[in-house]
Amino acid sequence: MTDLSAFPIATRWPARHPDRIQLYSSPTPNGVKISIALEELGLPYEAHFVNIGQNESWTLEFLSLNPNGKIPAMIDPDGPGGKPIGLFESGAILLYLTDKTGKLIPADPVRRYETIQWVFFQMASIGPIFGQVGFFNKFAGREIADKRPLERYRDESRRLIGVLDTRLKGRKWIMDDDYTIADISMLGWVRNLIGFYEARELVGFDDFPDVAAWLERGLARPAVQKGLYIPAKG
Repeated sequence: MTDLSAFPIATRWPARHPDRIQLYSSPTPNGVKISIALEELGLPYEAHFVNIGQNESWTLEFLSLNPNGKIPAMIDPDGPGGKPIGLFESGAILLYLTDKTGKLIPADPVRRYETIQWVFFQMASIGPIFGQVGFFNKFAGREIADKRPLERYRDESRRLIGVLDTRLKGRKWIMDDDYTIADISMLGWVRNLIGFYEARELVGFDDFPDVAAWLERGLARPAVQKGLYIPAKG
């Protein structure tokens, strides 16, 4: 029996299958990246719902694994050298999973780093900016009378979609015919931008047909369809 007692997070969210990867998450754009990757890779895992609406990610148990207080976090009981490893930050987890399996990233070093740069593009640009659009367009920020912040994030979101659209011209996926963690990192964010955040018209999404076609292809993948709703909300 795998012993996870060294991880306080496992006391709040006990493992029924401690020999499997333990995912502590919520079905947000950052959370579903990992669910989708695990489904695509076919790795055995156990998902635990962290209720961010009730501030569960700020509990001491969660913070013991992820000091940033954001989902997701993960424990792999079969980490490097066969020892358990705990990880936080979705981009780092995606890279770890590709290193563990040798999948979802090109083997060629040049193409590997090219893939990683697009993952970083999501983490440093698309994620933060789309999140601000969501705040100012759908959540409490919409009540602010001064619309200049919304306009700023709208314009920057449109610019970033344009960057992605340019990259996707003539390509099936971000890395040509290779479906990779670069695609996985962005699918949930683009989906949320035009769906949950209700910003399709705001950012002029229909002006970017290559992004729209890529999103449709991505969402049609069975692992994506399943991963978008994992972990199930408690």
